[in-house]
Amino acid sequence: MIPQSALDRLKRAPWLQRSETQAIFALLDGAKGRTRAVGGVVRDALANRMRETPEIDFATELTPEDVTKRAMAAGIPVYPTGIEHGTVTLRVGDLVAEVTTLREDVETFGRRARVKFGKDWTRDAERRDFTLNALYADADGTLLDPLGGAQDCLDGVVRFIGDADQRIAEDRLRVYRFFRFSASHGHERLDPTGLDAVARAAGTLDGLSAERVGAEMRRMLDLPRVAGTLATMRTAGILALPADLLERLAAYERQARQPNRNARLALLSASLGVTWPREHWRLSNDEAGMAERTLAAARLLVDFQVNEAAYRYPAVLADAVEVAAALAGWTGAGKSAVLARLAEIEVPRFPISGNDLIAAGLAPGPGLGMALERLEKRWIASNFRLGKAELLAELKH
Repeated sequence: MIPQSALDRLKRAPWLQRSETQAIFALLDGAKGRTRAVGGVVRDALANRMRETPEIDFATELTPEDVTKRAMAAGIPVYPTGIEHGTVTLRVGDLVAEVTTLREDVETFGRRARVKFGKDWTRDAERRDFTLNALYADADGTLLDPLGGAQDCLDGVVRFIGDADQRIAEDRLRVYRFFRFSASHGHERLDPTGLDAVARAAGTLDGLSAERVGAEMRRMLDLPRVAGTLATMRTAGILALPADLLERLAAYERQARQPNRNARLALLSASLGVTWPREHWRLSNDEAGMAERTLAAARLLVDFQVNEAAYRYPAVLADAVEVAAALAGWTGAGKSAVLARLAEIEVPRFPISGNDLIAAGLAPGPGLGMALERLEKRWIASNFRLGKAELLAELKH
């Protein structure tokens, strides 16, 4: 039986109380039970895992054409973002929400399916991925739970709906979603039936785009605890990660105050090469660049070049210390010593420029750059104490 406290949390959920949310319910006959919130927002409200700015999705008995006509008549912007699957997107104030008509699969072709629309909420639930995602809420927060997913949600059980192999055949990205939800909502405990199914599907995932896989993996790497799940993915044949990398990721999780994606990407890059996450998960340039800078700073710290790390990579030092600790196997005391040293460092501006060297008689060109780099290293090694005159005097030696 679902505790009343969980049901009350759903009714009081901030996303449900928003005027924008209620405007969509009013527009689409929510009071008559023809439109309900669905999926993640309902699940996370019940489990007391509500996000500050959650994505709000709706399921409706109305057809996409009806939703579009009503929105346009009300002056609400509407976009046909997934019209072939029955999905349109509405913008009400600063709320952007997907509205999808209840569906029944007629015939499935991998990820694609010939779909017909319906009004049967149970049939709609049966075509979703996991029981904890097949949850609906009325405009007043009343729960509709056709498949008993609320209890799985509260128990931290990530269970495929119906036949797991069939659910995976419909969309093979569900293999990655099974692991992600098991880490985020299942405390890294994996349903045995689901685990057997994803292991059977391990050799069939090459057709997935790097963008879709990367989106799932980035969300997974954001979680507080994921090293155990990644190890299981390796055992199941989903990710070919070296054993020593998994050990470092586990050590990182044990030591880091707030484990995060950037530090984990740096550890992955250290083991697999900096191009691996870019190619396999389509990281943005900004995201990949930050991970690469974090790894570069960590390697300097491992070599005890603390001044240079502080000078060159100030923005990523916090993560770099944690990555260095995992790479070098530092004890807590070792990490504390490095942190104490970093806290003592105040990095001033490098007092020399290329123009100073030209004024001192050096010709523009590669030689000037090499001289500037040599003086910069000398300045760093002096604990940033050498001044402009002292550095220029070095040119004579």
